[in-house]
Amino acid sequence: MASIRSVTKKLGILTAGGDCPGLNAAIRGVCRAAHGLYGMEITGIANGFRGLIYEDTKPLSPEDFSGILTRGGTILGSSREKPFENDNKDELASDKVSAIMETYSKLELDCLVVLGGNGTNTTGYKLSREGLNVIGLPKTIDNDIVGTDRTFGFHSALAICTEAIDRLHSTAQSHSRVIVIELMGHKAGWLALYAGVAGGGDIILLPEIPYNIHSIGRHLEKRARSGKRFSIVVVAEGAMSLKEADMDKKDRKKYRNENGPSVAYRVAKEIQEETGMETRATVLGYMQRGGIPSASDRVLATSLGTAAVELLAKGKYGRMVALNGNDIDSVDLSVPEGKVKNVPINHYMIDTAKAVGTCLAD
Repeated sequence: MASIRSVTKKLGILTAGGDCPGLNAAIRGVCRAAHGLYGMEITGIANGFRGLIYEDTKPLSPEDFSGILTRGGTILGSSREKPFENDNKDELASDKVSAIMETYSKLELDCLVVLGGNGTNTTGYKLSREGLNVIGLPKTIDNDIVGTDRTFGFHSALAICTEAIDRLHSTAQSHSRVIVIELMGHKAGWLALYAGVAGGGDIILLPEIPYNIHSIGRHLEKRARSGKRFSIVVVAEGAMSLKEADMDKKDRKKYRNENGPSVAYRVAKEIQEETGMETRATVLGYMQRGGIPSASDRVLATSLGTAAVELLAKGKYGRMVALNGNDIDSVDLSVPEGKVKNVPINHYMIDTAKAVGTCLAD
């Protein structure tokens, strides 16, 4: 039973957006600390913000959040419901937000804890402006949330992506091929950059650096002349060529629809046309964010979860817990709202990649 007084008596918790390793570890961190240290009542909200809209909730007891540290996915379920957007003509955003406010009030919650990425924390901030008490936790394999040095989920995905690149090396070498592997990262290239360096990728293509196909061709041909007749190209899903970068959004979408289902196939096609080298594409897809969390992500998710509870206990709402250097801290929920943390062009990992001979095709 709790021995310390807390401002927050009852909290609701949800997970929204794409799943990733570490969500259950974070849920466990929040719930064990909230229940064990402060005796808070905990309400689990199913399927992200959709659970608040349609009142799909249930009380959570210690049995519910026991034994979940190592489990992938989320025991609460998730969805990409965006209550402030009109994505269905039969459901107005204003009605969905009103439903959330009503459910929050009906459950007599003191605070809502949201675990998610950019969109989730942005929605959390918007709800806080509507009058709800909200605390956010940063999760995403893309590591692209402004306000925190690292998100939980990133380390686990990095290990999976690196292993995939390792495995592709043997096939590429055996068949003297160029293999393009597409990793997640629509707007930010953290995962592709780190996995590319860790896996010894020969070329790394990032959304932050539009690629020059001629630079790619020259690098591959140079490797071939030196006797290296295979190469691995690591590409983030949001990478684009110099040609695409000059297009407006409409023309870029049309071009992509006409030139392959995703960037890996477009790049593979361009390489084959540029060099004549046999080239194959691999899209790792959902494999990147499934499965059990790494030890590092378990530790980070647990630390962020327990830090969120300290904010709950003190009544410090409207915050997102964050990793700042070696310290767990928090930032105002307005900090990540509507933003993306891109890889800076002068980041040390860019310099590291170039120093070991990796081509970034700039």
